[in-house]
Amino acid sequence: MNKQIDNIPKKPISFRTNTIPTWCPGCFNFQILAGTEQFLKSQLEKNPRKEWAMVSGIGCHGKMFDYLNLPGLNALHGRSIPVALGMKVAKPDLNLLVYCGDGDAYAEGMEHLVHAARYNSNFKLLVHNNQVFALTIAEPSPVTELGYKDKTNPAGVKLQPMNPIKLMLASGASFVARVFADVNQIKQVLEEAEKHKGFAFIEVLQPCVIFHPDSNYRLRVYNLQEKGHDKSNFKLAMEKAEEFDYTSNNSKIPLGIFYQKEKFVFENLI
Repeated sequence: MNKQIDNIPKKPISFRTNTIPTWCPGCFNFQILAGTEQFLKSQLEKNPRKEWAMVSGIGCHGKMFDYLNLPGLNALHGRSIPVALGMKVAKPDLNLLVYCGDGDAYAEGMEHLVHAARYNSNFKLLVHNNQVFALTIAEPSPVTELGYKDKTNPAGVKLQPMNPIKLMLASGASFVARVFADVNQIKQVLEEAEKHKGFAFIEVLQPCVIFHPDSNYRLRVYNLQEKGHDKSNFKLAMEKAEEFDYTSNNSKIPLGIFYQKEKFVFENLI
C-alpha cells in the first residue's frame, strides 16, 4: 500500500494565482515573475518546509502581489520596506521577498531604502527599474535620464539621475547587485541572494515597452562575475558602479553582484 502511494505522481508546484495578468503585452515584468517562480520552485523542491512570503508596493511591479501565490502584504506607495522589516522582526525565520518600483523605492521610499541597508535585515529586495513612473503614464522618476521629455517636462529633464548602486554601497548594504529583466538572471541572482544572510539589494533594469523602451541595454551589458570581479572589494565595487550613470547611451552596463560582505543581521540583535 505504501509503495502505491509513493508512486503517485506529485502535483507540480505552482506559484501562480488564477488572476489574469493585466501588464502590457511584452512587459518585462513577466520575465521577473517567471524568474521568481523558477527560483521558488527550486527552493521548495530542496526544502518544502521553508516558509515564504512577499511584500509589494504600488506601481506596475505591485501586480506581482496579484499573480504570485504567496502570503504577504501589498503595502502603500514607498512603504514596502518598513512593512518587510516589521514582518522579519515578528517572524525572523520567514523567507521574505520584497518588490518595489524605481518610483516606489527611489522617490517616496528613499528614506526606508537607505535605512534598510543600514539595518541589514534578512530579506531580499528587487527594484523594478524602468526609469519612469510607468503606471501613472511616464512621469520621470529619480533615475530618469537627462533630456527625457513627457507632458510634465516638455523641455526635458534637467536633473542628473541618481545612482542607486552607489547609494546602496555608501549606505552600507551587505549585498548589492544589478540584473537585466531576464528569467535566468532573476533566478540566478535570487539563488545567490538567498545564500546571503542579510539585506540583499537587487536592481532589475526593466525597459518599459510603452513609455521607456530599451536603450540598447542588451548590447551594452556585461557580467561582472564572468570578468572576474572581486565582490569583496568595496572600492572596486564603487568604480564599477560609476561605469553606468543612468543617462549615457553608449557606456557599458555592469550586471551581477557588485559587493557582498557578511555583517550582523538586525533581527538577530533583538
